[in-house]
Amino acid sequence: MQLNDRIAELKKEKNAVILAHTYQPGEVQELADYVGDSYGLSVEASRVEADILIFCGVRFMGETAHILNPARKVILPAPSAGCPMADMIDAKGLSEMKAANPDKLVMCYVNSTAEIKALSDVCCTSSNALKIAKSLPQDKGIIFVPDRHLGTFIQEQTGRDMIFWDGSCPIHAQIEPSWISEARKAHPGVQILVHPETPRESRILCDHALSTGGMCDFAAASKDNEFIIATELGLIHTLQKANPDKKFYPLSNKLVCPDMKMITPQLLLDVLEGKAGEVVALSEDVRVKARVSLDRMMELSL
Repeated sequence: MQLNDRIAELKKEKNAVILAHTYQPGEVQELADYVGDSYGLSVEASRVEADILIFCGVRFMGETAHILNPARKVILPAPSAGCPMADMIDAKGLSEMKAANPDKLVMCYVNSTAEIKALSDVCCTSSNALKIAKSLPQDKGIIFVPDRHLGTFIQEQTGRDMIFWDGSCPIHAQIEPSWISEARKAHPGVQILVHPETPRESRILCDHALSTGGMCDFAAASKDNEFIIATELGLIHTLQKANPDKKFYPLSNKLVCPDMKMITPQLLLDVLEGKAGEVVALSEDVRVKARVSLDRMMELSL
């Protein structure tokens, strides 16, 4: 039996679903029941009714799925797949920042641990960050953690009083202005879609700053047939599959997240056969407190 057929058979037998982020390898995306960005995955995870949810992403994503749907068994195929940005902030540091700024609300990026979400007033993703920031009480300042680049993007667009944790995504942070100019020379007249986790000096040289989901929606709706994509390479597969008649050029082949590339079809089979993977487990206290910030995000995103 072919590997993919065996995976499908075991999914049905064990009543399991596979969710995958758009940065996952193309062959993993092809095996998933749902592929999306962080917000889409959060919504989908909250709706899953299967017994087992296999999350193809990094640890904070699996934690988020468990927080939103604790009745399901959430499995991380690659337990060591983490997010460097999420690891740049800890509960002690955020608690100290809150104590120093008691008049400000804490808005945390979904790329954070459950402990950070538990200490936050509201969570956000890159796709709903602007809407969330605009929805918070205008008489309150905002502590934004952990990504300073997404934070400055939000501040520019909303004018909110904000302070930032000094965190960033190592993949997007390496994007330099010279990369943008080189891409424009290689593909004259082609729009560049950039992720807002990118440093401002590079981001402002691009045409549109969008979440991965936003890039997918923009490309689908646009009359243009070519785009330069300034984010992790995995999104090219998602875009090309959804828009087979359009062309997508990666800004750079250096934009690869090693943590997002740990999962393979063979590993998924191993998980379904009970040979690999880790069941996400959080203390009930942390899970319940973290749920508050995620529920608030869902409410303000409607």
